[in-house]
Amino acid sequence: MTILAIDTSGPICGVALLRDGRVLSEHTVLNTKTHSVNLIPMVDAVLQESQTDLSSVDRLACVTGPGSFTGVRIGVSTCKGLSHGSGIPCVAVDALETMAAGIPHSGAVICPIQDARAGQVYGAAFHASLTGRPVRLMPDTPLKLEDYLETVRPFGDRFLFLGDGMPVHRERIAELLGEKALFAPPQLSFIRPSAAARIAEDSEETLDYLSLQPMYLRSPSAERNRKLMEAQACRQST
Repeated sequence: MTILAIDTSGPICGVALLRDGRVLSEHTVLNTKTHSVNLIPMVDAVLQESQTDLSSVDRLACVTGPGSFTGVRIGVSTCKGLSHGSGIPCVAVDALETMAAGIPHSGAVICPIQDARAGQVYGAAFHASLTGRPVRLMPDTPLKLEDYLETVRPFGDRFLFLGDGMPVHRERIAELLGEKALFAPPQLSFIRPSAAARIAEDSEETLDYLSLQPMYLRSPSAERNRKLMEAQACRQST
């Protein structure tokens, strides 16, 4: 099985090609360009380097969130376009699970967190697995950092934090958990697109391009502001 994986859910833009459990090509980039500028050239490069034509790809793996609203939309829209034009089925891959899949078996509870602003995180918890797909301990949830830490405490004695929320909240996590808190090194702290491909390889569910959608844990700020303005207008008119 040949899988092309795309991730634009966080600060790093990533593309990988996996065939029969072997990574043939993988690109990740963190620069000042937007994901919309980086992504298509990276897809082309991965296909060319692996001497693979898009028509021979069996699945398109897309990290659908949670993450940056704009970033997630870029990845999902690109994957939809590739799927629509080629007829290749899609697999929606969870961002926090993919982050956890990049961590080797450490014995600690894996705690991927993304910064959700205002003292909140998008968080989950996993145990590592030798199969390459982590074992989920809690669903993806938006929580205040302190509430998230209280939620994961019963899962173990040591907790390994990673993701773009980790450097933002590192000091507070260390203050609250002390020596129980571990922090992933930079090279393990973000999503590897090859991990997304590996998860998609095991997935039993595929989607067509119409069914592939972003996975948001809360509404984008523009939508929340619109609803607030509508509610205020409604109150003023009554």
